[in-house]
Amino acid sequence: MKTVRHFGIVVTDIEKSLYFYRDLLGLKIKIDALEKGEFIDNILGLQNVKVRTIKMSADEGATLVELLFYQSHRANKPGNREIFDIGPSHIALTINNLEETYQKLRTENIQFIAPPRVSPNGKAKVAFCYDPDGAPIELVEEL
Repeated sequence: MKTVRHFGIVVTDIEKSLYFYRDLLGLKIKIDALEKGEFIDNILGLQNVKVRTIKMSADEGATLVELLFYQSHRANKPGNREIFDIGPSHIALTINNLEETYQKLRTENIQFIAPPRVSPNGKAKVAFCYDPDGAPIELVEEL
């Protein structure tokens, strides 16, 4: 293995998700494309796929966040997913100032599990919030 390339998040409302990831968290759009045709149909094992793919990056690091808005297929809205459920549980984003970000997101009615806390080793401040579709997002400030 060389590197972690990206992680994909299927969203139900691309504008709400862009507002959260781009405008509130500060990720920058690198690619905004509409994918369709034989290649995407074949690799996904579906027919007539039409998906808007928005690849976003942070200021540092190479791993991308990929928002996927399927125009051709409707996603099943997950039930009340718990952080301990089987499968990918969350993504973690390193940010500069957690207290400032926490206050900004709270004014936008973003739900948090708990206020920011310093880790037992004192090396990080951490808080979990939810994106517009309920995906858990871990926000980490390195101390």
